[in-house]
Amino acid sequence: MRWRAPMMFVLALAALTAGALAAGRDHALSLPSYHYGAPIRVECMNRSSETGEHIENAAHEIQWVPFPVCNETNKPLEFHYGIEGEQNCTIAMVSDPFFHLLEFYIHSDAPLSCRLPARPPAHVEVVGEKPHQQEYIPLVFALAGTLQLSHMHISTHLNVLLHSTPKHHIHPRDSGVLDSATAYSTSPLTHMEGSATRRLVIGDPLPLSFSVRWFPTPALPKIEGKVEWSGMGGHIYASTVFYSLVSFFAGVVVSAVYFFGTVLPRRLRGRGLGGATPLGYGLNGVGNGWGYQKRAID
Repeated sequence: MRWRAPMMFVLALAALTAGALAAGRDHALSLPSYHYGAPIRVECMNRSSETGEHIENAAHEIQWVPFPVCNETNKPLEFHYGIEGEQNCTIAMVSDPFFHLLEFYIHSDAPLSCRLPARPPAHVEVVGEKPHQQEYIPLVFALAGTLQLSHMHISTHLNVLLHSTPKHHIHPRDSGVLDSATAYSTSPLTHMEGSATRRLVIGDPLPLSFSVRWFPTPALPKIEGKVEWSGMGGHIYASTVFYSLVSFFAGVVVSAVYFFGTVLPRRLRGRGLGGATPLGYGLNGVGNGWGYQKRAID
């Protein structure tokens, strides 16, 4: 009976562990998720325009401020959960402090470090439990350009890649939680002559454009080494299926016409009739293909 006490202890520990895991899962499931199209506002690290160093609040925590207001929406920059496409954000005027911050960003002396809330804020609190602390994911804008003595050139088009946490089911308009994100200027080596460029001085507007893509897992999708840019909900539409079916049946019809109109007649003309019959070339190899023996002509 000595084994009973250790065994009971192990069983009790396993039960407590299972209960804690179940409670953790239930707590995670009780937290809110983004619904399709929900706005996700961008906020960035507040930096000194003189040194580029981040600014702290009274509690010695990093101070975060909203992204500059976009003329198109009259609101700070925000993305929408699961929605892909092109998005513009024109900053009305580049002030002197902001111009110097852009110099830090382009020269990589300080990154344009921003963040996104991983999930919507929780409005429900459980009695006796610590309130849920808002989680964020980093979003660093790799802004490319060239600094001149009196102005700067900026690559104003950026790709934005946003990833969600993996789930056991994926639907085009599913809810979810953010996992990771990144943003970077495109064609940084040709910004002096490309179309997505801007010569900028203090007081000018700054037109930014974003190509936003969503992915349902942290990894980029791959099939046999080839990347499939299917995004959050995929891009298989009814028109795609229709044209695929039409192309398939058209190919079948063309192949059938070619076979029965060209290939089969050539094969029939190129071989004897007896070769196409079950009897082959007649009995004992002397027939005419139908089993009739040739007769000598006197």
